[in-house]
Amino acid sequence: MSVAPGGEKSPRQWLRTKSVEESIIDTDDPEQGLPRSLSARDLTVFGVGVIIGTGIFVLTGQVARTTSGPAVAISFGAAGVVCTLAALCYAEFASTVPVAGSAYTFAYASLGELPAWIIGWDLVLELALGCAVVAVGWSGYVRSLLDSIGWRLPDWLSGTSDTNGFGFDLLACALVLLLTGILTVGMKLSARVTSIVVTIKVGVVLLVIVAGAFFVTAENYDPFIPPAQGTADSTSGFATPLIQVMSGYAPTTFGVMGIFTGAAVVFFAFIGFDVVATTAEETRNPQRDMPRGILGSLIVCTVLYIAVSIVVTGMRKYTELTVDAPLADAFKAVGEPFWAGLISFGAAVGLTTVCMILLLGQSRVFFAMSRDRLLPPLFARVHPRFGTPYRSTVLLGVLVAVAAGFIRLTELAELVNIGTLFAFVVVAVGVIILRRTRPDLPRAFRTPLVPALPIASVLTSLWLMLNLPSETWARFAAWMALGAVLYSGYGRRRSRVRQGTEPSAHQVP
Repeated sequence: MSVAPGGEKSPRQWLRTKSVEESIIDTDDPEQGLPRSLSARDLTVFGVGVIIGTGIFVLTGQVARTTSGPAVAISFGAAGVVCTLAALCYAEFASTVPVAGSAYTFAYASLGELPAWIIGWDLVLELALGCAVVAVGWSGYVRSLLDSIGWRLPDWLSGTSDTNGFGFDLLACALVLLLTGILTVGMKLSARVTSIVVTIKVGVVLLVIVAGAFFVTAENYDPFIPPAQGTADSTSGFATPLIQVMSGYAPTTFGVMGIFTGAAVVFFAFIGFDVVATTAEETRNPQRDMPRGILGSLIVCTVLYIAVSIVVTGMRKYTELTVDAPLADAFKAVGEPFWAGLISFGAAVGLTTVCMILLLGQSRVFFAMSRDRLLPPLFARVHPRFGTPYRSTVLLGVLVAVAAGFIRLTELAELVNIGTLFAFVVVAVGVIILRRTRPDLPRAFRTPLVPALPIASVLTSLWLMLNLPSETWARFAAWMALGAVLYSGYGRRRSRVRQGTEPSAHQVP
């Protein structure tokens, strides 16, 4: 289907696609292509490294105590199902279009330029903000460890809080800057560092499961699904899940609806498997290894999450779990302070990989958008020695470091969740469209049951999105509106596809 020439102002120009072939050709550019150095093992380690983090070490206790009770295990399972449906769609795209950018690149190949920009802008929100949130969580664990040995940072260097007021989180900022330096030096170094830290982190998780199983008390599971309760803020619709506002029923916690509300929150614990797709261009055999890395890391983490949540809620009554460090405090409650300290150390170490891989993902999305000139092309240069997109890595690393210094954890995890779920919807729709418009493309991995499975992915993702607060939707809409303004003022006119510098510039399937 032809469209108007690049100079004509037609809305159809916003739907121009960039062909899969042209995207792959871009990866051969010596100045703008990334070297292939990652294996299936590296991808799985990256996936596990970024998925296991704040969610399992923090959200388990928060959701069990306030939303789902012991049924938080079902919440993790429900979130895992949503992610598995999306992962199958990601696996097909990542093996078919092995190019940096993840959902942004996939959208450009199937839906067109404007949807690609929207999802790219959305991914910046997801990955950058997610990294800042995790860095703040890491800082909290480290400060707790320092306090235990008698070292204490001044309140004004410990971040902003209700107790201490305004402050700067020095530790969170320093962590992001250090990881930015590691990512700038090269992917293999990043992979080695991640492998070491992931080994420690998984060991801690297995410790919780095995050691904690000896302290499980059956009475703590009663009731497994606590009866639904009205919330204190039932009159405040803006802070309640959007689906409750739309349907008109009073907001509740616990009960069956509490399980789904909890799933929408613990979904933050699964964020990261999609980051694996951003490294497709740096994978030696993406057609074989990308599906293995994406699906393998997700399956491993889902099993670990469910096991940990069952053990922790069995060790201590859900009403007594703490929000800040539920795993460590559960061991303290049964008289095992040594294991509690070891868990806190493992959590602090493990969260570093989450920050690193989120930084990695956002720099690759930014790099891909710059290579297409939807963002300034100077950020699409690859370092001649290290083979990394160093300019985008340094720029975003500094911005995230500053944000981590001032950011607060409250409410931000939900904003990251809605951005990720929106990306899932776009990728699932893209699979259906590309199957119809480009059935000739070689697909090393094919999503099963198309279009039924992608449609199920869209519906389940939307369901979790509807269970997020209305204020989260308002913030997300504001961020998307800002992105639309930037696209209209810059990317729409400077796009390589729009200017006719791509062979696909005059074709839309």
